[in-house]
Amino acid sequence: MTKHVEDLDVFKLSHSLCLKIYNLTIKFPPEERFGLTVQMRRSAYSIPMNLIEGSYRLNRKEYRQFVGIARGSAGEIMYQLLLSQDLGYISNEEYKFFKGEYERVAKMLTKLAISLKEK
Repeated sequence: MTKHVEDLDVFKLSHSLCLKIYNLTIKFPPEERFGLTVQMRRSAYSIPMNLIEGSYRLNRKEYRQFVGIARGSAGEIMYQLLLSQDLGYISNEEYKFFKGEYERVAKMLTKLAISLKEK
């Protein structure tokens, strides 16, 4: 029997990071409410959301495509973190932590995509 996507380490990590991004962006300036705050949250929840959606598709090719979209969101949030640091919204330590964690997620997503290649 195949593993449920919620049991995958990449899902668990990306979900945990999503919750942390929500908490991180609470302290952003009010003028970012409809800007960077919402963009970072969308990128963060896009990763586990695309993993779930892809896992409910009918074949491996479609699932793999959604894993690729999730990986793109991991790259997107890495830039948003850099921008947040440069704007002074997050500390250097917060930037380094989240960047490292999202790099981990991206590597895990690459491995998942490789495992889903048509045989």
